[in-house]
Amino acid sequence: MRIVIQRVTRACVRVEGAVAGEIGKGLLILLGVEPEDTTADADKLADKVSKLRVFEDAEGKMNLALPETGGGALVVSQFTLFGSVAKGNRPSFNRAAPPAHATPLYERFAQRLSEILGKPVPTGVFGADMQVELTNDGPVTLILDTRRPDF
Repeated sequence: MRIVIQRVTRACVRVEGAVAGEIGKGLLILLGVEPEDTTADADKLADKVSKLRVFEDAEGKMNLALPETGGGALVVSQFTLFGSVAKGNRPSFNRAAPPAHATPLYERFAQRLSEILGKPVPTGVFGADMQVELTNDGPVTLILDTRRPDF
């Protein structure tokens, strides 16, 4: 699994003009799934995200994790995170898992994160054409990949 995390002051995802999910201060998480990914990957990634100390403490240092701030998390499926342009200029998405495999893992990640945070985690609509609005805070943007040795 690969995610791009953005610390935000607000984020919203719309589908066909209607709000599917939104948060105030917190983390916008764009999530992509590979065919090799498992439920264990989803759980491990959710645990890691919940412990990332990317919010400032009273002294202005990034020292607080999401649960300590009371902020929200918004999860949006993003198969294009596995796009490759190695063989030309049009991206290939062969490394992205098919929906039958990716959807349950996307849902599991959001569910596990919700359990950890103790509150609902809004999401986009898997496979839909979505419009994402955000105000990046910092900016702070991180990429995590469960297949990388430094994860």
